[in-house]
Amino acid sequence: MERVSTGIPGLDKMLNGGLIPGRAYLIKGEPGMGKTTLSIQFLMEGVRRGENVMYITLEEPLEMVKKDMRLFGFDLDNPLFHGIDATPVGKRTHIFEAIYYEEFAESFEKFSRAVEERIRDSNIKRVAVDPITMLRLTTREELEYRRVFIEFLKVFMRYGVTVLITSNILHGDPEVEDYLTSGVIELKRYGVKGRTVRGVQILKMRGSSFDEDVRPYIFSEKGIEVYASESLYAR
Repeated sequence: MERVSTGIPGLDKMLNGGLIPGRAYLIKGEPGMGKTTLSIQFLMEGVRRGENVMYITLEEPLEMVKKDMRLFGFDLDNPLFHGIDATPVGKRTHIFEAIYYEEFAESFEKFSRAVEERIRDSNIKRVAVDPITMLRLTTREELEYRRVFIEFLKVFMRYGVTVLITSNILHGDPEVEDYLTSGVIELKRYGVKGRTVRGVQILKMRGSSFDEDVRPYIFSEKGIEVYASESLYAR
């Protein structure tokens, strides 16, 4: 089966060649662990392959993300890179401007329809939603959120889009997204020999074998680098 590269060779190795195309995957971790960077690397790998990609930011203004990603050499002004700024303080478009002021289900469904329109019209192959946590916090009704989240995932599935959805860890228990996505990758800090080390672990990957061990990763001038052949505790 052909795989979709994450743009991170070490992570692709852990994934037995990459992601299964046309599915949704959750990237979870505390703030500062590199969820946005990983998402952008995934999208820019698509750009490198000539694909149209889309980044939906729900927390950090798009212009700030562009500025931060330039430090890793990623040009988010590439015409193949489509950005949607859906932050409360970002530059608004018709895509998502009322999500914080309307009934949750109604506004989320409008958002989903607008995203679907963009995917269809621009032939989008890869999407990153960063972070879904902001949407989850707009409702206290878990059943309602679960329903609209499932409908949201169906938008991507209809067009065979491969999507990464980031999530900030709010507490230790699994969230709705853990159960409904096809795979879960966690970025986490570990205490090793008196030091704090970053590690990546694949918690779930439907339809594929994968490396279950925690592997160390770093931030370099190229973004995230995963050491897939090293043990976290051997460093």
